[in-house]
Amino acid sequence: MAEKNTVKRAKEELREGKEPSTAAGEFVREEMHHIREGKHGAQSTKQAIAIGLSKARRAGVPLKPPREGQTSERTRESAERAYETGQGQREPRAPSRKRGRAISKALKREGTGAASKRSLSRQARRSARERRGTARSPKVAARRGAATRVRTGIASQAARKAARTRMRRQSQAARSRAAKKAARTRAAGRRGRR
Repeated sequence: MAEKNTVKRAKEELREGKEPSTAAGEFVREEMHHIREGKHGAQSTKQAIAIGLSKARRAGVPLKPPREGQTSERTRESAERAYETGQGQREPRAPSRKRGRAISKALKREGTGAASKRSLSRQARRSARERRGTARSPKVAARRGAATRVRTGIASQAARKAARTRMRRQSQAARSRAAKKAARTRAAGRRGRR
């Protein structure tokens, strides 16, 4: 069961217009905290992330299950069930108490190394390597960020901030040239409105 604060943060991120995978990250973060606290362990970082994603889907985050061929059939079906439960298309069913206890005991026997900084960074690098180069390129990342800013309605605000940052980094001469150009642009805009 996910904590109330985690669900609240995830819903807040979805309201802000962020991707479901970003919102699901809150549940993965919670899972890592549980492992570090010693609440339970995990066989690998991948397993810990999978537990977090499953919790996110069950909590209603619209994170689509992986496509065929991306993971094993068993994992995909499990993700589909969790997704349907979260979207209200399937009645949530808890496992029997016996099975629940067995799962808890098995996870408690596992180590806590899966949530260490080292194993998390190793997993992140491996995941990035598996993704296509295009999805990781700075150009594509910048385009995704711009699309998010437009979607959330902070594009002009972000543009003004970027302009201020550029001004700060420029030399004095370049700054005065830019200020004169901005004044000319404003003046031209006023003339056009008359």
